[in-house]
Amino acid sequence: MVTANVAAPSTTTEKASGKLGLVPLVALVVGSMIGGGVFSLPQNMAKGASPGAVIIGWLVTGIGMLALAFVYQGLSTRKPALDAGPYSYARAGFGDFIGFNSAWGYWLSAWIGNVSYVVLIFGALSYFYPAFGAEGNTTQAIIGASIVLWGTHALVLMGIREAAIINVITTTAKLLPILLFILLVAVAFNLPKFSLDFWGAQTPDLGSVMTQVKSTMLVTLWVFIGIEGASVVSGRAAKRADIGRATIIGFIIALAAYLLVSLLSFGVMTQPELAALPAAASMASVLEQAVGPWGSVVVRIGLVISVAGAFLSWTVFAAEIPYRAAKEGMLPAVFATENKNGAPAGSLWITNIFVQMFLIVTLYANSTYLALFYIASTAILVPYVLSGAYAFKLALSGEEYREGERRGRDMFTGALATVYGAWLIYAAGPNYLFMCALLYVVGIPVYWWARHARGEKAFSGIEALIGLGIAVAAAIAGYLMWTGAISAL
Repeated sequence: MVTANVAAPSTTTEKASGKLGLVPLVALVVGSMIGGGVFSLPQNMAKGASPGAVIIGWLVTGIGMLALAFVYQGLSTRKPALDAGPYSYARAGFGDFIGFNSAWGYWLSAWIGNVSYVVLIFGALSYFYPAFGAEGNTTQAIIGASIVLWGTHALVLMGIREAAIINVITTTAKLLPILLFILLVAVAFNLPKFSLDFWGAQTPDLGSVMTQVKSTMLVTLWVFIGIEGASVVSGRAAKRADIGRATIIGFIIALAAYLLVSLLSFGVMTQPELAALPAAASMASVLEQAVGPWGSVVVRIGLVISVAGAFLSWTVFAAEIPYRAAKEGMLPAVFATENKNGAPAGSLWITNIFVQMFLIVTLYANSTYLALFYIASTAILVPYVLSGAYAFKLALSGEEYREGERRGRDMFTGALATVYGAWLIYAAGPNYLFMCALLYVVGIPVYWWARHARGEKAFSGIEALIGLGIAVAAAIAGYLMWTGAISAL
């Protein structure tokens, strides 16, 4: 069923219009969420939790992320004019400067994350060609990563729809080894092994069930990043209703994959055995235990395909958000330029030049890049909070609702998504949010430049105060990092 959802052909109408149908939209959502993280889940989850706690952790995460999925589903149909996902919702709900910061944080997080994706590809390939290095940051690996980067760049320049169709293929290809893993491990599943120490009572190091659940939440924190994928490219969707459908379908596919991979592994290896595995591609070790060495090879090939697909999805997102923001005057006009294929060429060139620069940084100063990556990862959570808050605000005010139309469900999901998003930021660590100010403060002069070029006032009174607050927070965070009081590593 998963493969059928992702691989069905587009209609003739969609081809003629150059718009994205349901299948490419689902593939973008799934492709952006399922990257390299799923292949590390067995060890990541077992490191701090027993099977019972893992189930609770996924249940809590599933409820929170389902609320966010419903938020994006509802906003896509209730506000059809807002066609750039989290950025559009933040701007419509809380003003231009907040909207700009949502776009800026999302863009930074997307392209900095793309550096990690393309490095991870060659780290995984080092299993077959050791010269790439386990960290994927040798000279050979960076050369290979650069070739992948500019090859993907050329693909997206052919047009967003063309890139999305290729993404359908890579998403299908990444799901196949995951599906094979699930089937083979299900056959090898041992119920007594799974139920052994189900709540971790015989492993004191794990702590209480609540402590274990919290440890799983720190893992599940990141695996659903990308759930907003269909909303990001909603301006290119053939049907508005498909945006919401793609978000829900993509969420269900990803949740099912994550649940089955993490839980079935406990029926092949015990919690201590899983926890002792190397974190990277621990799925490979589990399948090797179940079927032999060939299973490890299959999973590692799947990891490369999966990360390559996620890299393609996030290249589209990293170009699309600043392109949409620039068209509305929130970013300099250079970001809004298109090529003859309707691709966001200006935004794409700027984005991938930065990715190339940071690939070189990983070669000479990998720790510097990792510190920035950890900070930027938190930045993407802020737009989630703003999206939930905007949905709640709409439902509370009744805007865009017919007289007598029930608003209770939307108010509940909006509030739940907002609270859950805020909790995610807290779980990531307040220090990371604090250090995000260092990234956001760089955007303030860019925003002023874009507004000034259009002859528009950059800041209202409250926006000036918010900008000042960001600058002060950045100065304090910079000082604390300089003195070693806080660290991103």
